[in-house]
Amino acid sequence: MPANKKKESGQPGLPAAGAPTAAPTKKDAAPDGAGHVIAEIIEAVVHKPFDPKQSGGGLHTRVDRGFLDYASYVIRDRAIPNLADGFKPVQRRILWALHEKDDGRFIKVANVVGHTMQYHPHGDASIGDALVVLANKRYLIEGQGNFGNLFTGDPAAASRYIECRLTALARSEVFNDAITEFIPSYDGRNKEPVSLPCKLPLTLMLGTEGIAVGLSARILPHNFPELLEAQIAILKKQPFKCLPDFITGGLMDARDYQDGKGSVKVRAKIKAKDASTVVIKEIPPTTTTESLIASIEDAVQKGKLKVKSINDFTSEEVEIEVKCPAGVEAEKLTDALFAFTDCEVSISSRIVVIRDNRPVELTVSDILRENTDQLVAILKRELELSEQQLTDELHYRTLERIFIEERIYKLIEKCKTNEAVLASVYEGFKPFAKQLVRAIVDADVEKLLQVRIRRISLFDISKHREEMEKTKAELAETQKHLKGLIKYVIGHLEALLEKYGPLYPRLTTKSARHEEVDVKAAAFKSFKVAYDRESGYVGYKVSGDEFKLECTKFDKVLLVFKDGTYKVADLPEKLFVGPELFYCGLPDRERVFTCAYTNRDASYLKRFTFGGTILGKAYSCIPEKSRLLFFAPETPALLYVRYKPAAHQKVSQQTCNPAEVDVKSPKTLGRQLSIKDISSVTAEPTRGWDEKAPTTKIVLT
Repeated sequence: MPANKKKESGQPGLPAAGAPTAAPTKKDAAPDGAGHVIAEIIEAVVHKPFDPKQSGGGLHTRVDRGFLDYASYVIRDRAIPNLADGFKPVQRRILWALHEKDDGRFIKVANVVGHTMQYHPHGDASIGDALVVLANKRYLIEGQGNFGNLFTGDPAAASRYIECRLTALARSEVFNDAITEFIPSYDGRNKEPVSLPCKLPLTLMLGTEGIAVGLSARILPHNFPELLEAQIAILKKQPFKCLPDFITGGLMDARDYQDGKGSVKVRAKIKAKDASTVVIKEIPPTTTTESLIASIEDAVQKGKLKVKSINDFTSEEVEIEVKCPAGVEAEKLTDALFAFTDCEVSISSRIVVIRDNRPVELTVSDILRENTDQLVAILKRELELSEQQLTDELHYRTLERIFIEERIYKLIEKCKTNEAVLASVYEGFKPFAKQLVRAIVDADVEKLLQVRIRRISLFDISKHREEMEKTKAELAETQKHLKGLIKYVIGHLEALLEKYGPLYPRLTTKSARHEEVDVKAAAFKSFKVAYDRESGYVGYKVSGDEFKLECTKFDKVLLVFKDGTYKVADLPEKLFVGPELFYCGLPDRERVFTCAYTNRDASYLKRFTFGGTILGKAYSCIPEKSRLLFFAPETPALLYVRYKPAAHQKVSQQTCNPAEVDVKSPKTLGRQLSIKDISSVTAEPTRGWDEKAPTTKIVLT
C-alpha cells in the first residue's frame, strides 16, 4: 500500500489529522467525571498531539490532570461514604428515590431502580445490588420477597419480583426536606440532596467497604443500641466503648480492636451435639455456609483434619453438622476447625470517610462525636424551624380572630381599589397592635383577604381560643427545648433506645479473648510416611513396608543413613533417598537416641541428642568410613550383640546395658563395645540367638 494512502487512513475510530471534527452532541456528552476525563484525553490525542519540545505541555499535562480528577471523583463520589449521613452516593440516591415515591406501601424494586437512575449515572445493576445490601442490613429498607440469604450466599431474586419500602426509622430519622441542601443531578433535570439530614450514626451502624484509587476503607458494623448509648455518654461527658456487631453472629475477640483501628477475630459458634458430632450454629462475617464447607473440605483434602461427613441443614438459621471420624473426640475436631478452616477469620478495620469533600481517617470515637454534634445541630434547626412555624401560626390566628371578631372585614366593603383595601385593614388593626405577636405585613393582609365568607360566618370563638392555647403551649415547649437543648437531645436518644433497642439485640457475642489453638497440636495425623527400599523412595505417597509413620501436615522427618549421615526434611510426598536409609522418624531435639557403629578398628556405643538442626542440611553422627550397626530412639533395656564367626572364637554372642553410657552430643566417639567383627546389634534377641548358651555381659570401656 502506498505510504500516502496509509497516512490518510488514520487510526480506526479517529479522524485523520487535520480533518474537521464534529462538536459532541448532547447525546454523546459524558455522563460523569470518568467520561469527562476520557473525553479530555481523546481531545488531547486528536487535536493537540504531544510536542516533546514543550516541557510540561500537551498530552502529558492533560493525562496527569485527568488522572487526578478521576481519582478524586472515585474517592469522593463513588467508593468512600460521607461522614455527614454515612452514605455512599448510590445509597443516598436510592434512599432519596424511595422517599420521593414513599406512600407507605411496598414498591417494586425495579421501579425504585428506574427512579434512582434519574440521579445515578452508572447503570441499573449497581443500584439494584446496593439496594439489596441496604435491605439486608434491616435498618432503613424493609424488603418483601427473596432478597437473598446472607448465610448461604444465595442471590436475591430479579428486581421485578421483589418489593421494598422505607422503614419507620428511616422515615423519622433520615429525612427533612425543609433543611436539606440540593444540587442539580448529573443531567441537570432534577435536584438531589448533597447529604441527607440524618440523625443516626449510620456510618458505624451500616459498616461498609470501599476501594478507590490508592485508598480503601473498611468500616465494621456496630450495634445500633450501643451506639445510641455511646452518644448519650458523649452528651453526658462520660466514657464509652463500642465494638463491632455482625449480622451473621459468631464469637468475637476484639482485644486488637483499638477504637476502630486494628482487627477483630470472629469464630463460628460450634456446639457438640454428641461425642462424635459438632454443629455450627453461627458463622463468621465474610463467609457463607457454602464457603465454610468448602474450606473444611479443602482442609480435609490437604490432610490438616479428618471428618466423617458434612451435612448442611441451613434455612432460616445456620446449621452445619460435622461428624467426627472414628477415634476423634468432638473437642479435638472443634479445635481443628478453628485452626484450619474459615470457622475463625480475622477482619481488619480502617475507618476512612469523606469530611468536607476530603478523605480523612478517623476512629470510632471521632465518628461518634461528629455524629453527635451533627445530631445536636439538626435537632436545633428543627426546633428553630418549629418555633418559627408556631410563631407564624399564633400570629395568623391572632390576626384572624381580631379580623373576624372586630369586623375589620366590614371596612373594606366601601373600598374601590386594592390600595384602599390594604390601607383599611392596616387602619383597622392599629388599636390592637399590642395583641399581635409581631407587626402586620402585606403578606398577612393578603392571607386575611382570602378568608371565605363561610369561615367568617361559622367562626367559633371558643374553639379558636382552644387552638390558640394549644399553639401557645407547643411554642412554649419548643422554646423550653431550645433553652435545654442537650437535655432534649438526650431525651430524643433515650426514646429511640426504648423503641428500637429490643428490635436490634447484639448478635455477635463479645469475649475477652479466644483460647489460642496450637496449630500443630490440632492437626490430624493424616499422612502415613513409608519407605520402599527397592525403589529408594520415602514419603506419604510411597507404598512401602518400612518406617510407617503417622504424621501431620506440619511434621518434619529425620532421615539417618547407614554411613551415619542424617538430615531433617519437610514432610516428603515422594523423595528419592536410595537404598541406604537406616532410620526414618520424627525429629525431637531433646530426644535421646542410642547408636552403635563400627569402623576398621572397633565397634562403639553411644547415646546422644541431636539438638538444633538446619532444615535440609546434612550432618554426620559417626566418624568417617564408619557404618551404623544399630540406631533407635530412647534407650533399650538391653542390647543383644552377635559376632561374626572366626577361628578360635569362644564367645559368639553377648549383651550390654546402654544405660551405662552417658548422653552427649552427636559428635562424641562413644564407649567401646568390642574389637571383634560384629554381625548384628539388636534390642531383641534375633533369630539364631542361642538362649541356652552362656551369655556374658560386655564391659563398656
